[in-house]
Amino acid sequence: AYERRFPTCPLIPMFVASDTVNEYKSEDEAIHVIERRCKLDIDAPRLLKKIAGVDYVYFVQKNSLNRRERTLHIEAYNETFSNRVIINEHCSYTVHPDNEDWTCFEQSASLDIKSFFGFESTVEKIAMKQYTSNIKKGKEIIEYYLKQLEEEGITFVPRWTPPVACKSESSTSHPRRPVSPAINIPESATKEGLSSKEILNTSSSPSEPTAGTPDDKLDADYIKRYLGDLTPMQESCLIRLRQWLQETHKGKIPKDEHILRFLRARDFNIDKAREILCQSLTWRKQHQVDYILDTWNPPQVLQDYYAGGWHHHDKDGRPLYVLRLGQMDTKGLVRALGEEALLRYVLSINEEGLRRCEENTKVFGRPISSWTCLVDLEGLNMRHLWRPGVKALLRIIEVVEANYPETLGRLLILRAPRVFPVLWTLVSPFIDDNTRKKFLIYAGNDYQGPGGLLDYIDKEIIPDFLGGECMCEVPEGGLVPKSLYRTAEELENEDIKLWTETIYQSASVFKGAPHEVLIQIVDASSVITWDFDVCKGDIVFNIFHSKRGPQPPKKDSLGAHSITSPGGNNVQLIDKVWQLGRDYSMVESPLICKEGESVQGSHVTRWPGFYILQWKFHSMPACATTNLPRVDDVLASLQVSSHKCKVMYYTEVIGSEDFRGSMTSLESSHSGFSQLSAATTSSSQSHSSSMISR
Repeated sequence: AYERRFPTCPLIPMFVASDTVNEYKSEDEAIHVIERRCKLDIDAPRLLKKIAGVDYVYFVQKNSLNRRERTLHIEAYNETFSNRVIINEHCSYTVHPDNEDWTCFEQSASLDIKSFFGFESTVEKIAMKQYTSNIKKGKEIIEYYLKQLEEEGITFVPRWTPPVACKSESSTSHPRRPVSPAINIPESATKEGLSSKEILNTSSSPSEPTAGTPDDKLDADYIKRYLGDLTPMQESCLIRLRQWLQETHKGKIPKDEHILRFLRARDFNIDKAREILCQSLTWRKQHQVDYILDTWNPPQVLQDYYAGGWHHHDKDGRPLYVLRLGQMDTKGLVRALGEEALLRYVLSINEEGLRRCEENTKVFGRPISSWTCLVDLEGLNMRHLWRPGVKALLRIIEVVEANYPETLGRLLILRAPRVFPVLWTLVSPFIDDNTRKKFLIYAGNDYQGPGGLLDYIDKEIIPDFLGGECMCEVPEGGLVPKSLYRTAEELENEDIKLWTETIYQSASVFKGAPHEVLIQIVDASSVITWDFDVCKGDIVFNIFHSKRGPQPPKKDSLGAHSITSPGGNNVQLIDKVWQLGRDYSMVESPLICKEGESVQGSHVTRWPGFYILQWKFHSMPACATTNLPRVDDVLASLQVSSHKCKVMYYTEVIGSEDFRGSMTSLESSHSGFSQLSAATTSSSQSHSSSMISR
């Protein structure tokens, strides 16, 4: 019945066509694997399709039928935009372990959006809508084809039996098996199982209502395979924190393994774990850490003189990172690069560590969520205690501890010299107690004796510089040439450049001092897009249009036009003598945004000229009858210290040539893919349209 939906299915309108790209059948006909390339017409706004440059998306689906085990497993993943969006889906039909007349169905999927032209939130809503729709129609479709078979007189399919020559057991015996057994097919016909970002698990069986749902229980096999041993309390904490993130966090949701690290770092105290996790997610978004491996290339100085690198794995399967700190010229690296480049390089190492943990989890078939670090201190001297170098080290430790908790499984410190206790005294207070317990320190050649390196690392991979036989490709370090040193001014400018590479900008909003951004539009019918997070306080978001450009802010002014604060800039562009309706006009209804909200939207411009995006402090309205503030308003206002708000924003203009003719699609997209707010103005004069989603 399932095979009848190919090559296309009238009950799934978006399923346009499919082609078979690979097929495998075992000699005894027990195994049949078909791989197809499916063409889908996704229900998305025409503007989004135009920007993406596609009308259809393609998925690869592999169906594995195992007649011996009586299972059908279906795997699907996206081929289109696979470098930006990763979608994996797995479905299985199996025989119920207690009643072989019953068929069990299970379905799970994962969605990981890395980047999508600034429309990440929109793509997420589209994917969730399509997935939910497919779940609801799944049973209806299979019943449709079952009924079709019955009408053709097919009501029974003989059970598979092995050929007589190799028949080794009674075909009527049915050994007990798990609800979702593994597919027992040749290695050449298998594909590595997906590692779910979030498990959206639905199961159905005629026996009784499902006892466990994704809201209250995780699949036992999934826990064992990817998360490790969890008590019922720990499992509950993970589900509750993940559910809270799904309901409130509008950005990229971390994988279960990463959420679990923050819970473990706070002994499964949900409130404490949630606080540090949210701070880390904001930090990752602000500095684009998710893309650091793909977008940032380390300077050549680091590649030549940073004496560290990945080297196989330890006996527990953890990725092994080797750092020859004693051979590294920390002073030279700081003088040549500055703190920020060193910090970013360490962040890239940690991101690579997370990736290797995922790979090793697949390779070893058990959860591996941390790595081992081997630090060789041979050569450590007072040069390494240079104050700016120690300062940089302390800052790196602080950032790593806050954003990569429970990623260090073990730290092996070898050949510690006499100067080491001085360094340890300086850095140990900044290291978490749980992390310090994972440190093993060996002086001299003690690491070669009982309880030494061989207890943790296989003999075959001990690096050559530690007396082993394995060639280690970690750079040897050495002194950085002074010709590569930079002046203090150059380093300061470079540091600013590195951390402002994020596409997001920070701004402070004060009572009576909004933050404003000027956008000049040359061609009518362009699209202004925005994405901002309200990090602190409540604000009102406005969009204005003016035919003449405002005067640039005076940099020497102390407060009338421009304010610089540690939390971000504040720029005011609308002159106090300007009058609304005469000098400038409002082109969108004001939008009140609460603290913690993430807002994305766009505005189709009708006229050329100057558009001003404004974030303004939101004052609590007074009670209408008494002109006195309400109790709730007073309490809420106390949350905003010093009448200050903070936003992190990104804006972009899409030219009219990129979507000419798609105005109708923009205006009709409110019902096309998500529940959007009604903050839209459209008239015969302006024909402007905006979409704002929270």
